[in-house]
Amino acid sequence: QVQLVESGGDLVEPGGSLTLSCAASGNSRFSLDYYAIGWFRQAPGKEREGVASISFATGKSVYADSVTERFTISRDNHKNVAYLRMNSLKPEDTAIYYCATNTYENIATLHPGPYDIWGQGTQVTVSS
Repeated sequence: QVQLVESGGDLVEPGGSLTLSCAASGNSRFSLDYYAIGWFRQAPGKEREGVASISFATGKSVYADSVTERFTISRDNHKNVAYLRMNSLKPEDTAIYYCATNTYENIATLHPGPYDIWGQGTQVTVSS
């Protein structure tokens, strides 16, 4: 069974940057080469929203309008680790951030429905 573990969440001032990591483990046959990765976030009192997603096999990525040109999704080619680089952070970016993978379809999408494996989340707080 594949497990995803996020890390890198922290308290940061507005305008600052953070890089979140999503490490996959538990199944030696699992590879980011074959599955899409999505990053989602959920703020208190709000629904979970898709932030960024990528299919490393096709290279196609998609970003929410609210984070375009500020956030970048990438991977470590030698490890099953995906990253979310977040620049120019705003207070409204404060949320718990989750990574997820879709083991049925290798399609980048911001809709949470297709994702069947989720990490436990990491807290990002943007505040002065």
